[in-house]
Amino acid sequence: MIQNPSRAEIGQILKNAKKIAVVGLSDNPDRTSYMVSKAMQDSGYEIIPVNPAVTEVLGVKAIGSLKELDEHVDIVNVFRRSEFVMDLAKDFLEIDADVFWTQLGVVDEEAFQMLEEQGRKVIMDRCIKVEQALTK
Repeated sequence: MIQNPSRAEIGQILKNAKKIAVVGLSDNPDRTSYMVSKAMQDSGYEIIPVNPAVTEVLGVKAIGSLKELDEHVDIVNVFRRSEFVMDLAKDFLEIDADVFWTQLGVVDEEAFQMLEEQGRKVIMDRCIKVEQALTK
């Protein structure tokens, strides 16, 4: 069973965060990943696109996978279907990142449990843009 942090705790995470790696960020302005990431960028967050199919999104050079990150990120925000979450969770454990966050409708209870057992902070099935607006 997935038990997300309280809204107050989510608000604190978002207030402290500066850098967000966005897995599955599309360069298509009509896609949700683009709209949400642009809104977060406009709110002052640094966005790192993680998508092997694009070279640049929102004026930032994209990387092909989480394992290519060579710097600390506060949040990994996942815009991939639920069946990809476990592999992404395993990659997340190998990088320097604080919070594993999946967008609305993206859920993998097994990955949630695995990350929690490793002592990692996990938020699933929540829109980061909505949470940021609600907790400002």
